[in-house]
Amino acid sequence: MKEMKPIPFRHRPKGLTILYEDRDIIVIDKSSGLLTVEATYEKEKTAHHILTNYIRKGSFKSKKQLFVVHRLDRDTSGVLVFAKSFEAKENLKLQWKNVKKKYVAVVHGVLTEKSGTITSYLAENEDYEVSSVKDSRKGELAKTRYKVLKEAKKFSLLEIELLTGKKNQIRVHFSEKGHPLVGDDKYGKKGEPKSRLALHSHYLTFRHPHSGKELTFEAEVPVFFKGYFDNR
Repeated sequence: MKEMKPIPFRHRPKGLTILYEDRDIIVIDKSSGLLTVEATYEKEKTAHHILTNYIRKGSFKSKKQLFVVHRLDRDTSGVLVFAKSFEAKENLKLQWKNVKKKYVAVVHGVLTEKSGTITSYLAENEDYEVSSVKDSRKGELAKTRYKVLKEAKKFSLLEIELLTGKKNQIRVHFSEKGHPLVGDDKYGKKGEPKSRLALHSHYLTFRHPHSGKELTFEAEVPVFFKGYFDNR
């Protein structure tokens, strides 16, 4: 499978890094603070908008479209894939349950169980807050597998595998477990120093929508994650 020719510098997108591109997909390393798609309060500073302009090479007449396959929260960084055709998007959507999604996160505290799977039913309220509910009819099944990679006195570095992909799933599961993510201003520890969210989409493995070949993409873990474990 052949990658596209290098894009002239003037057309390269700003605010994100392209990890891979061919005729069917674009895989990027999304920076923290960048929305995946537009919201009511932000139309242009989104990964989707930036990449749509990029594939159109600045031509207003271009009809080229970019299709959303999955999303990352605004403050989550890391691997994000878009499809360049409707057919590629549909193929990726169909296989999405079997796609391997590995994250790295820094959470508060030291976990008693160093590995395990968190399972609950998640529901969203009128204030767009997600939480676990006991009634399976009122929520969607969410499963999060994790293992501890490193520990300090007050923090743990986790590798997390999403077995389902529900909104805010990782953040809610660890908050409810008593180990909220560092920098989580929605589900996190009240009164903690301001920090970016310590959640990063590290690896994504899926089958190419055209060739069927298994591909794995990696986005390097941000340096600040390691700072919580230096001399602590």
